[in-house]
Amino acid sequence: MDGKHMQIGEVATRTELSLRTIRHYEEAGLVVPSARSQGGFRLYTERDVERLMVIRRMKPLGFTLEQMRDLLGATDRLDGEDLSTGEREVLLARVREYEQSVAEQVAKLRVQLARAEEFARTLHERVERNQNTTVS
Repeated sequence: MDGKHMQIGEVATRTELSLRTIRHYEEAGLVVPSARSQGGFRLYTERDVERLMVIRRMKPLGFTLEQMRDLLGATDRLDGEDLSTGEREVLLARVREYEQSVAEQVAKLRVQLARAEEFARTLHERVERNQNTTVS
């Protein structure tokens, strides 16, 4: 990482999150701008963008802000140094729980998607069938 800082507008574009949403996540303590400009503007790094992307991916899966905070805290600690083997194992177990939860959510979404596609096909077939019949 080259240490490049981005203003909130660029981060919003990159993450496809609104400025308001990014500020909300900041107020909730999920992301903290890495710096401020002389004019007081929030400045973010690539790591901040990656963090926001984790949040963005968790949100539609129904994770709460507290769960997001918990997972981000665990991954932050895992990325840090000075962890005992026991601490590392506890943190890895927590991340694995989230991994399992995500896998379960993905499986449910696949079923929902298959049902939605089947429904769309059914409607399409009905429209086609009725367009090709003549009214007597």
